[in-house]
Amino acid sequence: MGAQDTSKFLDEELYSRQLYVLGLPAMQRLQEGKVLLSGLQGLGAEVAKHLVLMGVGSLTLHDPHPACWSDLAAQFFLSEQDLGRSRAETTRELVAKLNGAVQVCVHTGDITEELLQDFQVVVLTASSLEEQLKVGTLCRKHGVCFLVADTRGLVGQLFCDFGEAFTVQDLTEEEPLAAAIQNISQGSPGVLTLREDAHDFRDGDLVTFSGIEGMVELNGCASRLIRVQEDGTLEIGDTTAFSSYLRGGAVTEVKRPTTVRHEPLYAALLQPRVVAQSPQDVQRAHCLHQAFRALHEFQRRSGRPPQPWDPADAERVVGLARDLKPLRGTRGEPLEEPLDEALVRTVALSSAGVLSPMAAVLGAVAAQEVLKAVSRKFLPLDQWLYFDALDCLPDDEQLLPKPEDCKPRSCRYDGQIAVFGASFQEKLSRQHYLLVGAGAIGCELLKGFALVGLGLQGRGGVTVADMDHVERSNLSRQFLFRPQDIGRPKAEVAAEAAHRLNSELQVNPLTHPLDASTERIYGDNFFSRVDGVAAALDSFQARHYVAARCTHYLKPLLEAGTQGTRGSASVFMPLVTEGYRGPASEAEASEDAPHPVCSVRHFPSTARHTLQWARDEFEGLFRRSAEAINCHRQALTSPADREPQLLPLLQAAAGVLRRRPQNWQDCVLWALGHWQLCFRHGIERLLRHHPPDEVLEDGTRFWSRPRQCPQPLEFDASQDTHLLYVLAAANLCARMHGLLGCRDMLALREMLQSLPLPDPQHLGPVFPHDLASTELDAGQVERLREVLRDWSAGSPLEPLRFEKDDDSNFHVDFVTAAASLRAQNYGIPPATRAQSKQIVGHIIPAIATTTAAVAGLLGLELFKVVGGPRPRSAFRHSYLHLAENRFSRYVPGAPITQKFHHLSWTCWDRLKVTAGQPERTLKSLLDHLQERHGLRVKMLLQEKAVLYSAGWPPGKQAQCLPLSPLPGDQQLPASCPPSQPL
Repeated sequence: MGAQDTSKFLDEELYSRQLYVLGLPAMQRLQEGKVLLSGLQGLGAEVAKHLVLMGVGSLTLHDPHPACWSDLAAQFFLSEQDLGRSRAETTRELVAKLNGAVQVCVHTGDITEELLQDFQVVVLTASSLEEQLKVGTLCRKHGVCFLVADTRGLVGQLFCDFGEAFTVQDLTEEEPLAAAIQNISQGSPGVLTLREDAHDFRDGDLVTFSGIEGMVELNGCASRLIRVQEDGTLEIGDTTAFSSYLRGGAVTEVKRPTTVRHEPLYAALLQPRVVAQSPQDVQRAHCLHQAFRALHEFQRRSGRPPQPWDPADAERVVGLARDLKPLRGTRGEPLEEPLDEALVRTVALSSAGVLSPMAAVLGAVAAQEVLKAVSRKFLPLDQWLYFDALDCLPDDEQLLPKPEDCKPRSCRYDGQIAVFGASFQEKLSRQHYLLVGAGAIGCELLKGFALVGLGLQGRGGVTVADMDHVERSNLSRQFLFRPQDIGRPKAEVAAEAAHRLNSELQVNPLTHPLDASTERIYGDNFFSRVDGVAAALDSFQARHYVAARCTHYLKPLLEAGTQGTRGSASVFMPLVTEGYRGPASEAEASEDAPHPVCSVRHFPSTARHTLQWARDEFEGLFRRSAEAINCHRQALTSPADREPQLLPLLQAAAGVLRRRPQNWQDCVLWALGHWQLCFRHGIERLLRHHPPDEVLEDGTRFWSRPRQCPQPLEFDASQDTHLLYVLAAANLCARMHGLLGCRDMLALREMLQSLPLPDPQHLGPVFPHDLASTELDAGQVERLREVLRDWSAGSPLEPLRFEKDDDSNFHVDFVTAAASLRAQNYGIPPATRAQSKQIVGHIIPAIATTTAAVAGLLGLELFKVVGGPRPRSAFRHSYLHLAENRFSRYVPGAPITQKFHHLSWTCWDRLKVTAGQPERTLKSLLDHLQERHGLRVKMLLQEKAVLYSAGWPPGKQAQCLPLSPLPGDQQLPASCPPSQPL
């Protein structure tokens, strides 16, 4: 039955990462969405999981069939105990627990025309072609978006029909372009000069304006068409009748809605529009299209799918494909494309199987299309997507599975055995893998490991390493976690949940980080038991470290990452593919590189500058000052001689109070004083040093682009941003000093009306002196001791560490308000609270669909890695962008070869030297390298330690050469590696 319409409060903490992908309007539309999902095998389970995690309004499940053995290969909501039970009812019980805000119900009857009218979107999986045509026609009639998704072994298809005129409100996940204004001329056309030369506006863009002083007629005006000039300025239309421009303001792009037209299924079957990256991909997709049509016809005639790897059934499918009417092109012309019978035959031979990685990939894309239909965000598929991973099969036909090896065995892996055979399943069960990271991608990978039967017996198993704990914001995309797990170690929770998915899985959680500090744990013994590594990390530094360990121990590495609807999945095979090469740091991979200190402190020109300044303020006021005072509160004898940097921190802590605060009013006074210092008196001091009309020696004005002359602000408790700053700063001050705070903004506003503004002379330094000097006179030392004595009278201060995900702690509130006020000083368009939280919290936008898709892609590569020796051409790196329907899979590069004289090697190669009997000495090692490889060693290092240098004095060489350089043997004495660089 259709769910009732409900209006829901948006839980921004739960959906915080997803909000940065979708935006608030799209998220609100998603919460009102009603979806009918029919078919609950593995693919349907994936779609249901995503829709509930993402927060669709209601989901109605439909599947009249009972659970069977082949379901368990990919349907993670089912277990052996559910065999024979209703798939829909069993799935509903567990999927509803993923998100209590989503109404999940079951429809037990037929899919009727009356039923369909209750929904915005209908999704069919594992359905017959006849049912697809019937339901698709009814959906088309009533304006219901219609999707078909299906997987057959190693191939999958997805079809979308959103109607004749479907309006997309926003095609991309990028925020609208915005830029600060430097000047606007009066004229026809008016010319707008931006504060920064570089921008991404284009001819024909629509824009609007805000925050302009002077030419206020533009603020909030109807969108205007712009023309970009060669010098980067923008023509914005007639401004002749407007007031003169004074200062400030922002120009912001207005995104245009786009209308998409889809064909109904009955027409799209014969004239398919496919998503493909090249003409060769289009032709392959057309062939797969015909293969699916032939499989439907085989099942209609035979009442069953083709038997696993049955040559006779496969030939029948090829014959049916051969007899189909030829497809037509976009203009209705017959397509003269030969049928790739070998491809159709391979599809038919493996089509009886059910694979969890295929369900993960197709289910993620299908769920993303449902999201597009409901939220009207992002470009829908046009209209067919075909995905195949037939490269998972061996190239050598002699190595392909045999029918007798692929017969059902009444076990949970029957769906997978139908594709790869029982002997391959045995191989999987004996593998031991290390999973690094139990976040969103890690949870999906662990789910996949449980479903495919990785690490079940013997020395096999899965070790999960993650030092983090479950947070509430994880729950909208990290499938294995539930609300009751918040605060527990991710590795332990994920391991327990994976074991519930498959009780045979041998999984061991470790809560130690995998880095240089834990090589005693993750050392030679550990890696000698590992067959491969899967990395699901959110730090490039961590990725590089794990990749280096895999290279060192010659272990395969499966690695994936996501950002919003973009994702990548890569495989690195020892001696076969290139090694891992990624950005060295997050700053190198993004626009978050450190900003010049001078720009941040005195001459900000962007919202990011103001946010960095506000973040630095938080650290100095509420963390570093508390740490410094705690460290020195007992050091009352000449502390300044040792720690001159303590002075500005004490100044920040003391503020206008000049003493430790004792109550809430003291904290409010301190916060109000700091407001005056930062946004009024500090700006006035800067303008006294650099007056607005200052001219440099070369005749240019000091305050010229990109510098913006600031203006001091007047405190006004009636302005929300002013009040929020004082409220947040006072509460943080109170927390740091162990005092009670207050959240009542009305009470604070009344208090501020009765409090006098701080005396300007109290805004000067507590310790006036040249901060560049490390010397204090006797009076300043005594004043410092006096202040420290005052703070020592109470309990130690609590240093506050910035926490972005707790909206009740005032951390983000302080940074947002401080940055917004700083932006007002300099006429910069301020960032919103959500933007501020993302930027200062270094939050990576994330959504469950992309996460599952990349995990599924890695699962397909796992089949190849475990299957045995494969050429480089068998492996695939993958890239996808779900918002723009871009899907790319390509062969990894070959290892980079280095050369030196007669030697050549890659990152995977080693010079192997036997230890020998008796144990080899340093001298015999050097002799061996020269005799065997022609290498005269000038310096030998182990990490940072120098084991040998030809530049050592003879006495030092004589001392070290007879000793063993090998770990565990008679070690080189500490005097041999020099303590200083050579």
